[in-house]
Amino acid sequence: MTGEIVYSIRPALAVLISLIISLLILATGSRHKNLREFWSIMAATSKFAIVISMMPIVLSGKIIEYSPKLMALSPAISIVFRVDALSQFYASLSSGLWILTTIYSIGYMRNLKEHNQTRYFFAFAVCVAATVGIAYSGNLFTLFIFYEMLSIGAYPLVIHHESDEAMRSGRKYLLYVLFGGVMILGAMTMTYVLAGTLTFGQNGILAGTAAPNFLRLLFLVFVLGFGVKAAIMPLHSWLPSAMVAPTPVSALLHAVAVVKAGVFGMTRLIYNIYGVDLMKELGLGFPLAIVASITILMASVYALRQDNLKLRLAYSTVSQLSYIILGLALLTPSGATGGILHIANQAVMKITLFFTAGAIYVHTGKKNISEMRGLGKKMPITFTAFAIAAVGMTGFPPTAGFITKWFLAVGALEADHVIFVLVLLLSAMLNAAYFLPVVYNAFFKKPLDGDDEYDEAPWMMLGPIVVTTIIIIFLGAFANLPYTPLALAHMAVNGFFGLPS
Repeated sequence: MTGEIVYSIRPALAVLISLIISLLILATGSRHKNLREFWSIMAATSKFAIVISMMPIVLSGKIIEYSPKLMALSPAISIVFRVDALSQFYASLSSGLWILTTIYSIGYMRNLKEHNQTRYFFAFAVCVAATVGIAYSGNLFTLFIFYEMLSIGAYPLVIHHESDEAMRSGRKYLLYVLFGGVMILGAMTMTYVLAGTLTFGQNGILAGTAAPNFLRLLFLVFVLGFGVKAAIMPLHSWLPSAMVAPTPVSALLHAVAVVKAGVFGMTRLIYNIYGVDLMKELGLGFPLAIVASITILMASVYALRQDNLKLRLAYSTVSQLSYIILGLALLTPSGATGGILHIANQAVMKITLFFTAGAIYVHTGKKNISEMRGLGKKMPITFTAFAIAAVGMTGFPPTAGFITKWFLAVGALEADHVIFVLVLLLSAMLNAAYFLPVVYNAFFKKPLDGDDEYDEAPWMMLGPIVVTTIIIIFLGAFANLPYTPLALAHMAVNGFFGLPS
């Protein structure tokens, strides 16, 4: 990777701060609930402050690096923190949304009087530390370490309720993510043998290192590894099963941490391990785009069949993640911009949808769409937020979803693959088909008997919903402002394609 190097410990501190505070959460325990919640908010805000402090440096075209000497296995295999435009994009997203999710979680846990809240907030802090570690990884080895930390850290969240269903879902989750980890470990080892390095390269590191068919096979192994968390079909089924977890966990899994770690890994694989030139030479982009397109459409069909709101959102996530992979696989500047940008735009829209689902459940106990008739009149702010996020998912302006789909469509045309424009149009219609009936049901149908007493959720849940809804519109209407996700996405893509900044 090119660019002036600035050496600073801040990337490591961004990871360590929540790990340190996670221990304070554990030590505080249930004896001092207010203090435990204070530590959780402190971890979120301090991490975000450290991350944002690096934004001006990155936007100036510089790269921040830090390598703890005590954590090196060898000169070529060591923990390296590196902050480039893509790193800063993902770290800013995850740390920013963590603040809102933490506030929402406190309200959710208080209202439902959930058990094991100390374990919950501890695991939450570990997961976001791992997520920022993934974002700031300067090589494949560092990414793998934090990738597996995230896998293990999310397990207590998946099984939080400790019911038979939760334990089954937890076992399924572990089976899938550990399989993915083994695939990545094997592929990483072979990459090191071939290239002699695991450091991410500006245009890849594997060109000319092995026969084309072997490199194609290696790519497949990588895709099997990262594809588990990216929920590419047929590696997706752990994700709907994980909906047994509390709603804030679902929001974390679907919007910020686990699934986004998968597509972030795919981004590094395509552009920093293989590189644009080698991907085109090996003909890997088009087959990957086909797999992504099948996932987009099939998952949307599955979403149509779900009455449980969280399950419908889960299959929507499977579909939306493959928008990102489709954009990356087009191997065009606009396609890559759309794919990377959707990491943020989908996150904000999907976290809003899950926040609203949680608010509905906490306040009414309802999980199924068929039970939510007329609730829009009783919870107008909650369902208006749901409607805006749902419209954004279909790609209507001026929401964040429109910006994503515009770049993806332009990228497909740049690649001379009109078929993928048709995929985007068909998927938009499917999105409308499974999202808009929820809105219609809530606002235009008569409430069920006994639903007259409901009103809005507590402010600690409603506040984050309002904020993320505003962000959805802001990222669509003012996408070109400085410091927005689009600015960082453009910087990352310019580096991948060797374009002027």
